[in-house]
Amino acid sequence: MTITRRGFIAASAAATGMMLTGCAGSAAEKSGRGYNVRIIDAHAHWYPREFVTLMEKEGPENGARMGKDAAGNAVVQSVPGSTQTSVMRRNMVEVDLILKEMDERRVDLYALSMTNPMVYWAPPQFGLKLSQAVNDACAAVHLKYPQRFVGTIMLPMQDPKLAVQELDRAAKLPGMRAINIGEHVNGKNLHEKEFWPVYERAEAYGLPLFTHNLYPYGAERLKDFYMINVLGNPYEDGVAAMSLVLGGVLDAFPKLDVYLPHGGGTFPWLVGRADYAIQMSPALKHMKQPASAYLRRFHYDIIVLNPQIMRMLIDLVGVERVVMGTDFPQLMSVKNPIDFVESVPGLSTRERELILGRNAERLLKLT
Repeated sequence: MTITRRGFIAASAAATGMMLTGCAGSAAEKSGRGYNVRIIDAHAHWYPREFVTLMEKEGPENGARMGKDAAGNAVVQSVPGSTQTSVMRRNMVEVDLILKEMDERRVDLYALSMTNPMVYWAPPQFGLKLSQAVNDACAAVHLKYPQRFVGTIMLPMQDPKLAVQELDRAAKLPGMRAINIGEHVNGKNLHEKEFWPVYERAEAYGLPLFTHNLYPYGAERLKDFYMINVLGNPYEDGVAAMSLVLGGVLDAFPKLDVYLPHGGGTFPWLVGRADYAIQMSPALKHMKQPASAYLRRFHYDIIVLNPQIMRMLIDLVGVERVVMGTDFPQLMSVKNPIDFVESVPGLSTRERELILGRNAERLLKLT
C-alpha cells in the first residue's frame, strides 16, 4: 500500500484531531495502579497484511517456501540461508486483534517491528519492495491510531545503497520513530563499513537503531531443547553490541542511539572480558577506552525474564537506559509487563514510570 499526498494530509488532520480530543485513556486509567505515564511496549511484533500478501504472491519466485498451518495462518517455511519457520499468526496481522491484546495487557502504545524472516534474504529489489510495504503499512496504522502505534523502518540492508534510498523515503513518513535492523545481515556483522552510510543517515535523522535477532549463528548446535531461542538470540545480541563497540561504529556516530533486545543479551555480562581483552590483545589496540564505557550508549529492554537479573542490569547500566520492550506476542515474550516491572526489587514509583514509558518516550521522541 502506498500513501498518497492527499491521503497523508487527510489522515494527518484526522490524527491531529484525535490527539487533541484525547482519544486514548491515560496509562493510569488503563492500569488502575496510579502510574502517571503512557505504558509503551517498544518491542512488539507484527506482520503487515501487505507484507503477508507479497510473500504469498511473490515470495516463492524469489526463493521463499510458503505454506499454511492448520489454523490457516501463512507460514514462511524457509528462506535462502535459513530453514527456520515463521508463522504469521492472525494476532500479528489483524490490527483489531493486536489492539484487543494491547488492552488486555494494559499497554497504551506499541512501537511496531517485524521479526523473522525480515527482508535480507531476498534479491535486493524484492527486499526493497517488501521494505516499502512494511514501512507504508506502519505509517498507515499510525495515522489511523496515532495514540496506539508508531513504526520502525525496515531497510533492504543486503544492498546498502537501496537501504539509504528507502531510509530517505521512509524517514519522511508519519509515525516512523526508529530503524528495525537485524543483528547481522546475511552473516555480516554490523560494524562492516558498507553499512556506515545507513548509520550516518540514521544519526542525521535522529532515528535510533532497534536491533533484532535474526537466524542465530550455530543453529545446527542449538537445534535441540529450544536452545535456538534460550541461548542463540541473546548470543546474537552480544555479537551485535560488541561489533558496534569494537568496530568503531559508536565512535564514528556519537549521537546514534541503539536499542538491544533481551536486556542486551550477553553484552552487559561479558563487558569485563572485553575490557581485559582491550588491555591484552593487539587486535584491539585501536580502542581508546574500555568497552564498559559504552554500556550507557545502549538502551536495554526487560526480556531477561527474571526480576533479580533485571535489578542487576539496572544497577549496571542505570534505570534511564531501560525501556519496556517485551517481544510480544512471541512465545518467550513478557506477557504481563506491568507485573514484571513491579516484581523487580527496590524500584521506586518514579523508576517504574521511567521503565514503563518515560524512557521510551524520550528514545522514540514522543514528547
